[in-house]
Amino acid sequence: MAKRVAAVRISPLLRMGWRLHRWLYRLSGGRIGTRLGPWSALLLVTRGRKSGERRTVGLNYLTDDGRLVVVGSYAGEDRHPAWWLNLLADPRAQVQVGAALYPVTAREVEGPDRDRLWALVVETDPSYATYQDRTTRRIPVVVLERAADGSGGDVAGTLTS
Repeated sequence: MAKRVAAVRISPLLRMGWRLHRWLYRLSGGRIGTRLGPWSALLLVTRGRKSGERRTVGLNYLTDDGRLVVVGSYAGEDRHPAWWLNLLADPRAQVQVGAALYPVTAREVEGPDRDRLWALVVETDPSYATYQDRTTRRIPVVVLERAADGSGGDVAGTLTS
Protein backbone atom coordinates (compact mmCIF):
# COMPACT_ATOMS: atom_id res chain seq x y z
CA MET A 1 0.00 0.00 0.00
CA ALA A 2 1.29 3.45 -0.92
CA LYS A 3 2.01 6.04 1.73
CA ARG A 4 -1.10 8.15 2.34
CA VAL A 5 -0.79 11.58 0.72
CA ALA A 6 -3.29 14.34 1.43
CA ALA A 7 -5.61 14.98 -1.51
CA VAL A 8 -4.87 18.50 -2.74
CA ARG A 9 -7.33 21.09 -3.99
CA ILE A 10 -6.79 23.49 -6.89
CA SER A 11 -5.37 26.75 -5.55
CA PRO A 12 -3.11 29.58 -6.75
CA LEU A 13 -0.22 28.01 -4.82
CA LEU A 14 -0.78 24.64 -6.51
CA ARG A 15 -0.94 26.29 -9.95
CA MET A 16 2.34 28.10 -9.21
CA GLY A 17 3.90 24.77 -8.21
CA TRP A 18 2.75 23.23 -11.50
CA ARG A 19 4.34 26.11 -13.47
CA LEU A 20 7.60 25.77 -11.52
CA HIS A 21 7.63 22.01 -12.13
CA ARG A 22 7.23 22.44 -15.91
CA TRP A 23 9.95 25.08 -15.96
CA LEU A 24 12.45 22.95 -14.01
CA TYR A 25 11.63 19.83 -16.06
CA ARG A 26 12.25 21.68 -19.32
CA LEU A 27 15.30 23.64 -18.09
CA SER A 28 17.02 20.49 -16.81
CA GLY A 29 16.27 18.46 -19.93
CA GLY A 30 14.15 16.09 -17.85
CA ARG A 31 16.75 15.50 -15.12
CA ILE A 32 14.74 17.39 -12.45
CA GLY A 33 11.05 16.76 -11.81
CA THR A 34 10.76 13.21 -13.09
CA ARG A 35 9.54 11.93 -9.69
CA LEU A 36 6.70 13.41 -7.64
CA GLY A 37 6.09 11.34 -4.54
CA PRO A 38 5.15 7.79 -5.56
CA TRP A 39 4.72 8.88 -9.20
CA SER A 40 6.89 9.33 -12.24
CA ALA A 41 6.21 12.59 -14.09
CA LEU A 42 6.18 13.57 -17.76
CA LEU A 43 5.45 16.65 -19.82
CA LEU A 44 2.52 16.36 -22.24
CA VAL A 45 2.26 18.76 -25.17
CA THR A 46 -1.16 19.12 -26.82
CA ARG A 47 -2.60 21.53 -29.36
CA GLY A 48 -5.14 23.91 -27.77
CA ARG A 49 -8.60 23.02 -29.04
CA LYS A 50 -9.64 26.68 -29.22
CA SER A 51 -6.39 28.58 -29.72
CA GLY A 52 -4.48 26.03 -31.79
CA GLU A 53 -1.42 26.92 -29.71
CA ARG A 54 0.94 24.47 -28.04
CA ARG A 55 -0.04 23.66 -24.44
CA THR A 56 2.31 21.87 -22.04
CA VAL A 57 1.30 20.28 -18.76
CA GLY A 58 3.19 18.14 -16.26
CA LEU A 59 1.40 14.91 -15.39
CA ASN A 60 1.93 11.97 -13.09
CA TYR A 61 2.00 8.65 -14.90
CA LEU A 62 2.24 4.91 -14.49
CA THR A 63 3.44 2.46 -17.09
CA ASP A 64 1.39 -0.53 -18.15
CA ASP A 65 2.58 -2.93 -20.84
CA GLY A 66 4.69 -0.24 -22.48
CA ARG A 67 1.93 2.37 -22.36
CA LEU A 68 1.98 5.58 -20.35
CA VAL A 69 -1.13 5.88 -18.17
CA VAL A 70 -2.30 9.34 -17.05
CA VAL A 71 -5.40 10.37 -15.14
CA GLY A 72 -7.59 13.44 -15.72
CA SER A 73 -8.48 13.96 -12.07
CA TYR A 74 -7.96 17.74 -11.92
CA ALA A 75 -7.90 17.24 -8.13
CA GLY A 76 -11.56 16.21 -8.17
CA GLU A 77 -12.87 19.42 -9.74
CA ASP A 78 -16.25 19.17 -11.50
CA ARG A 79 -14.70 19.93 -14.88
CA HIS A 80 -12.18 18.04 -16.97
CA PRO A 81 -8.63 19.37 -17.21
CA ALA A 82 -7.90 21.37 -20.37
CA TRP A 83 -5.28 18.86 -21.53
CA TRP A 84 -7.93 16.13 -21.67
CA LEU A 85 -10.36 18.32 -23.62
CA ASN A 86 -7.51 19.12 -26.03
CA LEU A 87 -6.84 15.40 -26.51
CA LEU A 88 -10.52 14.73 -27.14
CA ALA A 89 -10.36 17.28 -29.96
CA ASP A 90 -7.07 15.86 -31.31
CA PRO A 91 -5.56 12.73 -29.73
CA ARG A 92 -2.14 13.38 -31.28
CA ALA A 93 0.37 14.80 -28.81
CA GLN A 94 3.98 14.67 -27.72
CA VAL A 95 5.54 13.67 -24.41
CA GLN A 96 8.82 14.32 -22.70
CA VAL A 97 9.74 11.46 -20.39
CA GLY A 98 13.04 12.38 -18.80
CA ALA A 99 15.22 13.48 -21.72
CA ALA A 100 13.26 11.46 -24.31
CA LEU A 101 10.81 13.29 -26.60
CA TYR A 102 8.37 11.39 -28.78
CA PRO A 103 4.92 11.56 -30.39
CA VAL A 104 1.99 9.72 -28.82
CA THR A 105 -1.66 9.03 -29.50
CA ALA A 106 -4.10 9.28 -26.59
CA ARG A 107 -7.10 7.10 -25.91
CA GLU A 108 -9.45 6.81 -22.95
CA VAL A 109 -9.45 3.36 -21.39
CA GLU A 110 -12.84 1.69 -20.86
CA GLY A 111 -14.27 -1.48 -19.31
CA PRO A 112 -12.25 -4.00 -17.31
CA ASP A 113 -8.94 -2.47 -18.43
CA ARG A 114 -10.02 0.89 -16.98
CA ASP A 115 -11.15 -0.76 -13.74
CA ARG A 116 -7.79 -2.53 -13.41
CA LEU A 117 -5.79 0.63 -14.15
CA TRP A 118 -7.94 2.76 -11.82
CA ALA A 119 -7.31 0.28 -9.00
CA LEU A 120 -3.56 0.56 -9.71
CA VAL A 121 -3.78 4.37 -9.63
CA VAL A 122 -5.60 4.34 -6.27
CA GLU A 123 -3.15 1.79 -4.88
CA THR A 124 -0.25 4.04 -5.94
CA ASP A 125 -1.89 7.16 -4.48
CA PRO A 126 -5.11 6.83 -2.44
CA SER A 127 -5.88 10.54 -2.86
CA TYR A 128 -7.27 9.66 -6.31
CA ALA A 129 -10.18 7.90 -4.59
CA THR A 130 -10.84 11.20 -2.78
CA TYR A 131 -10.73 13.06 -6.10
CA GLN A 132 -13.36 10.72 -7.54
CA ASP A 133 -15.53 11.19 -4.44
CA ARG A 134 -15.37 15.00 -4.87
CA THR A 135 -16.92 15.00 -8.33
CA THR A 136 -19.88 13.55 -10.18
CA ARG A 137 -17.91 13.25 -13.43
CA ARG A 138 -16.13 10.03 -14.24
CA ILE A 139 -12.41 10.73 -14.06
CA PRO A 140 -10.79 9.65 -17.34
CA VAL A 141 -7.97 7.12 -17.36
CA VAL A 142 -5.94 7.75 -20.51
CA VAL A 143 -3.23 5.76 -22.22
CA LEU A 144 -0.58 7.50 -24.28
CA GLU A 145 0.84 5.11 -26.84
CA ARG A 146 3.94 5.85 -28.85
CA ALA A 147 2.88 6.85 -32.36
CA ALA A 148 4.61 4.32 -34.62
CA ASP A 149 4.22 6.51 -37.70
CA GLY A 150 5.45 9.70 -36.03
CA SER A 151 1.88 11.03 -36.04
CA GLY A 152 2.38 13.41 -33.16
CA GLY A 153 1.05 15.78 -35.79
CA ASP A 154 2.08 19.39 -35.89
CA VAL A 155 2.70 19.22 -32.13
CA ALA A 156 5.85 17.14 -32.78
CA GLY A 157 9.04 19.12 -32.65
CA THR A 158 7.53 22.03 -30.74
CA LEU A 159 8.97 21.05 -27.36
CA THR A 160 12.36 22.38 -28.35
CA SER A 161 11.09 25.74 -29.61
